[in-house]
Amino acid sequence: MLARLSAVGLPTRMEAHAGFTSVEAELPESLSTEAWREVLGVVAEADRFGLHATSLSGRTLWAAVRKAVPAAGDAGGPSHQR
Repeated sequence: MLARLSAVGLPTRMEAHAGFTSVEAELPESLSTEAWREVLGVVAEADRFGLHATSLSGRTLWAAVRKAVPAAGDAGGPSHQR
């Protein structure tokens, strides 16, 4: 994920946590349609993703990938919220 987001030209960072790895990318004010397609394709592979936007810090795209495969019946899916 990190390499693909960097290839689009986005400043990225990665952080390892106990149960998951997170990736963040700073989004510019404008992004080409092709770049958006690639970005969305990348985050679609994550277990969770979102966009944090504020007037002070701009827009940060985040994605999280679990390190362990969830047990049967514990898979959240796209609409699962904890």
